[in-house]
Amino acid sequence: MFQHQYVSEEQLAGFAKYQYSAVDTNPLSVYIMQHLWNRVVKIVPLWIAPNVLTFSGFLMILLNYFILSFYDWNYTASGPGHEHIPTWVWLFGAFTTFCAYTLDSIDGKHARRTQSSSPLGELFDHGLDSWAASIFTFSLFSVFGCVPGQTGISAPRMYSVSCVVLLSFMLSHWEKYNTGVLFLPWGYDISQVALTVIYFLTAAFGVEAWHRPFLFGYYFVDILITLPVGCSMFLSLPQTLHNILKAYLGNTLKTESLYEGFLPLVSPCLLFVLLSVWMALSPCDILTKQPRLFLWIVGVAFSNITCRVIISQMTNTRSEAFHWLLFPLTMVICAAVTRLLGRFEELALGALSAFVTAAHVHYGISVGRQLSGHFNICIFSLKKQTKS
Repeated sequence: MFQHQYVSEEQLAGFAKYQYSAVDTNPLSVYIMQHLWNRVVKIVPLWIAPNVLTFSGFLMILLNYFILSFYDWNYTASGPGHEHIPTWVWLFGAFTTFCAYTLDSIDGKHARRTQSSSPLGELFDHGLDSWAASIFTFSLFSVFGCVPGQTGISAPRMYSVSCVVLLSFMLSHWEKYNTGVLFLPWGYDISQVALTVIYFLTAAFGVEAWHRPFLFGYYFVDILITLPVGCSMFLSLPQTLHNILKAYLGNTLKTESLYEGFLPLVSPCLLFVLLSVWMALSPCDILTKQPRLFLWIVGVAFSNITCRVIISQMTNTRSEAFHWLLFPLTMVICAAVTRLLGRFEELALGALSAFVTAAHVHYGISVGRQLSGHFNICIFSLKKQTKS
């Protein structure tokens, strides 16, 4: 079932030449968090595989997301007059967010401690990060609520913020695709610490605190939602463009043409365009009726596209222009906006969500099995594979 060879022979050959190169200039990470991580990593037993740490952190934030979905499926629980999410859920969210952030930050250090660093470990780490980026964002929306006519954040605004956050994540890997160096974005560390604090404050003061005017008539929610957008527009994007321009002037760009350099951005942009068309032209206002399912498709499809870009930049191979998931997505959207689906539009959204999730999980497991066999290593163990 999971034997499909998603990684080509050319890409497998490219992995043999790959060397990790990353730069972290974030003051929060360099001067504060690194000291904590260097202490925490020493506690981890040497027999634990680094990918176990990575996957454990991802499962934590996924569990937190599912708990929030149980109490707040339509993002209305935090609105005035609705039954609010229990306090323990916010405390659990703060705990899981910070733990996941820490585990994601020490897995590389632990890999070097155990001399088990590999391209598979980096792909596993960044691949899960590409999915976690959306889960973190969708979980945050439950803090503010989505109730029409009241304070909070509307479903279209949720979608817009999600697009900005995910494109910001893609920028760092697009940058590496062109320069060969991963410049770790400042927004990541800031967002993780901020999200942990927001969960704690919500547990302490209740969701009502976010629905009060704070400064010059603006609400807390307006300020907090502006932060990730501002970080993306005024930190991530300028930093990315500067580094690419610097590589171009220094003749160190890995791509040979402007067309090839922009290939990784084609499928993500098409994904957001298609979903924006569905959101705008949906006969039943699908995003407002099923915000969680709609946003889930955004996150999962984006993660699958990004994983393929990550493999291309790690193996120094050309990125694909059009992702195959865009074709079934286009068919469903065309049927929806032309009213062919009728009252079955929500059902089609649910089916598409299940299909995209299954396709992504199949891709992840298959690639993991293929690369673990290629490198003769086990994903969740430090032991070598025994060849039959």
